Order: sequence, then structure tokens, then C-alpha cells
Amino acid sequence: MPNLRPDFRRRHIAAATVLWIGLLPCALLPLATQAALPPVIDGQALPSLAPMLDGVTPAVVNIASKTHVAVRNPYFDDPVFRRFFGIPNTPQERVQQSLGSGVIVDANKGYVLTNNHVIAGADDISVTIADGHTVKAKVLGTDPDTDLAVLQIPVAGNKLTALRLADSSKLRVGDFVVAIGEPFGLGQTVTSGIVSALGRSGLRGSGYQNFIQTDASINPGNSGGPLVNLRGELVGINSMIYSPSGGNVGIGFAIPSNLAADVMRQLIVSGEVKRGALGVEAQDITAQIANMLALTDTKGAVITRVRANTPAATAGLKPGDVIVSLDGKPVAGEQDLRNIEGLTAPGAAINVGVLRDGKPLTINTALKATELRTLKGESLDKRLAGIQFGDVDASLRRLGVAGVSVTRVAENSRAFTSGLRDGDIIIAVNRRDLAGANDFSQLVGAHPRQLMLTLLRGDEAYYLLLQ
Repeated sequence: MPNLRPDFRRRHIAAATVLWIGLLPCALLPLATQAALPPVIDGQALPSLAPMLDGVTPAVVNIASKTHVAVRNPYFDDPVFRRFFGIPNTPQERVQQSLGSGVIVDANKGYVLTNNHVIAGADDISVTIADGHTVKAKVLGTDPDTDLAVLQIPVAGNKLTALRLADSSKLRVGDFVVAIGEPFGLGQTVTSGIVSALGRSGLRGSGYQNFIQTDASINPGNSGGPLVNLRGELVGINSMIYSPSGGNVGIGFAIPSNLAADVMRQLIVSGEVKRGALGVEAQDITAQIANMLALTDTKGAVITRVRANTPAATAGLKPGDVIVSLDGKPVAGEQDLRNIEGLTAPGAAINVGVLRDGKPLTINTALKATELRTLKGESLDKRLAGIQFGDVDASLRRLGVAGVSVTRVAENSRAFTSGLRDGDIIIAVNRRDLAGANDFSQLVGAHPRQLMLTLLRGDEAYYLLLQ
């Protein structure tokens, strides 16, 4: 069955080696294919994207990241074994390398937009700009739920070019677009196509979704690169492909520039993104639920719980109410509800379309910012000094992920040296699974002699031993 997967799957640089099978040298091509087209036919210049690309490609950068991943070996964890064989008591690790793309959106401040998955957990991030110079990048903020990240590169001594952001709400199906990036490590590559669909959601592997679908070729290495219109304006950030084999089949997805701009502004200002929440828990409507509630179809999300002191409670929403629209946007199921909530700013007034006892209602309210609990590591165990933890985001909890999220790791901390990074999710302590922050506090607060954390980073799990 075809897999929806980000084109960013971590690959060692060696894996980006180009397979030449099937490529023919130009000398073997028919002579007719080598003949240059005339610049003018019947007095009319041939159309070309080259003039537009001359102003766009200098803003596209290559991003290379390195991540030191702790590797657990049960023998190395045994102090007697280490003394007997003379093995130093240092963390065992391997270096994981990743390639991706990015786009400069502010030349004066050196801001670069890319995908979160391109740099997630990285210890070292290098950005190669258009003139071939490679510089170190600083992470200003990441948002795993929209798969976006903002980097900053030095401006002094570098001549930077930035792309202007277009209003992605004006895109139409059928508009021509161009995708730019560095697929398979080949070097900067340009592909063209059209907007195939808008507002795609319900795809696996991403929290809040409102994707642009395009048939412009997107392949591994294109992640974080720009999708531009024919005016050379940024309309999207290439993020994901649908593929049965791992290569492009003409179905790629990009994050709209309007969403990227909003996330970027929040990350630059505060380093985090605040989202609105209605304050309900809901589920899809099955045929049985529809029959029980006397509904004519299964479209909508039925409320199963209304949390106290939330906009939903204040507005009078009740369990059993069926939400069929949010701010005028149709809600086909629970995923649509969460998606619209998560992409709406806190404090925004919103109309909730509801069916109650089969009768339509419109309820007016305003979304409240989602508040996640935070824990300071030093208050639990000295080995966790310099770390801040928080609840796992609701979008991940809906995917069955339980534990605590690492929201900040000080670079001078013991945990950072051992390999813990912002964005990691701790799902177990000493092999005991966590249901949430309470479990984590109890297990760590008992000050066990050995503190072994099981981490979820991207789509891989690791052990991390803190002593």
C-alpha cells in the first residue's frame, strides 16, 4: 500500500549517492534532441521561466545537519564490564546526517524558513548559500505540529537574497508553480507543475494540515525548499510526498505561505507557537452513533466531553452536540475539527455550527490559547538540570503518543552533552512506559540510581542513559 511519508526521511549522505542506472550520455541521444530551439519563432520570443528563476534561485539554500544519537549497549552500561575491558565511561553514540533545503525570507536579518524535520534534534546545522559559502545556522524556533522551523544565518560578509511571500489564499487549482530544492544531493534542481488541489488534510505524519498539493516533482532533499508562483513569490514550503516507492509520483504537498508566515512570526518573537482551543473532546460519527442521535449522515464531530473553564463550556456546548462547521469551514470529522482549531489564532472570534437534537444551532465564542503544563528538570533530579519538560501536544496524543515533551535543553547541561535535544519526547523511564507528566514526575522523583530514558525523535526511538 502506498505510504504517505515526508520526503525528509533521514538519510546518511552516502545514501544520497546518485544511481546512474538508466541515465544515457548525451552522445547516445538522437541528433534531433540535441538541436537548440531558436530564441524566436515567427517573431515571438519563446516563453521561459529562466528570467523569473534568476531572481529566485539565489534565495534557496542547502541545509546539512548532524545529530549525535546515543546508542545503548547493555555491556557498556555495566561498570564491571567497562573496568575489565578498559572501556571509558563515556556515552556511546553515532552521528546521523541529514540533507534538506530552505529559503531565505529576510535578507537583512538572515531568516531562513525550512521544515522542522530537516533540523529536528540536530547538534550542528550548516547552510550553504547561493555563492557557495557555508555558514553555521542558529535555530530561532521550531513547530513540529506544522513541520516548520526558522533558522538565522550571519548577514555580515554574505550577500543574501530573499523571496517575497505571496498571499497563498489567492492560489487556485490549475495555477502554475515551480518547486526548487536539492533532491538526492544532486544540487539545486527546478521542477514545474500546477496546483493540483488545495486544503489537503487528514494525511498521516503531521499535526495541523492545510496542504497545497502539486504535481511539480518533489523528492528526498527537497524538504524545506520553496514552491513559487510565476512571479517568483513564495507560495509554499515543500514538505511531504505521497509515494509507493519513495520517489516522486506526481503527488507532493507544500505548507501554504500564509500559514508559514504566521508560524514564523510567532517563532521569531517568542520561540513558540500558541494555538487556539475550543475546549472539547470529540470523535468521528459512526453509523451506530448516527442512528443513536437520529442523524441523517455521518459528517461532523460529536462532542464526548466539554472541559471546564473553556470557551466551549462558557458558550454552552454539551456532550452529544455535533459540530458540523467551525468559522464557516465544514467539519467532516474529528480531524477537521482539530485542524481548524489548531490553525486559528487564540482569541479569535469563531462561529460554531452545531446540531443539537437534530436541530441546527450557531454558537458564537472565541478560542482560548492552549496551555500546556511545564516541569523544570532540576526540581525532579539533579541529572535533569537545565531541562524543561511539558505535556505532549494534543495532536500527538491523538496518534497514541504518551509521555512528556522536552521543550528546552540548556547547551551546558549534562543531558545536552549526553544527546538530549529540544523536541524529543520521553516515552519511558527505566523501561517503564509513561502515561503523562505525573508518571514522569513520580519515576524520576524517586531518584533511581540509573536513569535510562526512552526517547522518540521523529519516527525513531532511542535509549539515553544519564548517570
